[in-house]
Amino acid sequence: MKSRSLFSQAACAVLVALCLIGMSATPLHAGDSKPEKPIVLIFSKTNGFRHSSIPVGIAAIKKLGQANGFEVEATEDSTAFRYENLKKYAALIFLCPTGTVFGPEEEKGLQEYIRHGGGFVGIHAATDCEYNWQWYGDLVGAYFKSHPSQQKAKFTVVNKNHPSTRDLPETFKRFDELYNFKYINPQITVLITIDEQSYKGGENGENHPMAWFHEYEGGRAFYTEMGHTDESYKESLYLKHLLGGILWAIGAAK
Repeated sequence: MKSRSLFSQAACAVLVALCLIGMSATPLHAGDSKPEKPIVLIFSKTNGFRHSSIPVGIAAIKKLGQANGFEVEATEDSTAFRYENLKKYAALIFLCPTGTVFGPEEEKGLQEYIRHGGGFVGIHAATDCEYNWQWYGDLVGAYFKSHPSQQKAKFTVVNKNHPSTRDLPETFKRFDELYNFKYINPQITVLITIDEQSYKGGENGENHPMAWFHEYEGGRAFYTEMGHTDESYKESLYLKHLLGGILWAIGAAK
C-alpha cells in the first residue's frame, strides 16, 4: 500500500510539472504582445517630369524609418492600389509622382483606403499629378501651376502645433524649386508660407502656402512643397519637417 501511495504521489508531481510546462508554452494573447512596426508605402510613378531626387528621397525615408520605428516599402506599380493591398500600410507617401498615374480601379482603391482612415503624405510634385481627378486634388490640397528658377527664399512657420513644424524655427531660408499653385483646397490648415518678397517669381500673393495638413473623408493628409533637390534629403531641418509629417500621417504623433 505504501509503494502504491508513493507511485501516486510521483504521478501527480509529473502531471503538475507537465501542466506548468504547458502553461509556460502557451502563446501570449494579441493584446499582450508587442505591436508590429507600422509600414509605409512610397509611391513614385511618373508619367510626366521625373525628379532625379526620387531615389535619394526613398533612401532618406528608409533611414528615417529605421531610426524612428516604421518600415518602408516602395513601388511604382499603380496596380498595387487595391484596398485589400493598401490596408496593411499605415500611410502612403507620394514622392513626386507626375501626370496621370491611376485608372478607375486604382482611384477606387485609394479612395477606399482614405475613407477607412488611411494616412497620406504628399511630397513636392505630388501636386503635379492627377489633374483630371478633383478628388485627388482635394486630398493632396492643391494643383501645381508653375515655378520660377530654383533659388533661396524665406519661409515662415504659421502653425507650430503640428509634428512637422514643432522643431522648426519661426522663419528660415532655404534653396529649392518653389511652386505656384493654380488650385488650393480652402479646407487645408496651412503650416508654412513663403515670403514672395524674398525671391522672384511668386504668384500666390501674401498667403502663399508651402506645407499644410487636413482631415479628409475619414483619413488624414499632409503635404510639403519642399523636396525637389537631392540636397533636401541631407538637410536636418527638412528631414525633421518631413519626419513629423510622416509620423502624423501614420498616427504615431499628435
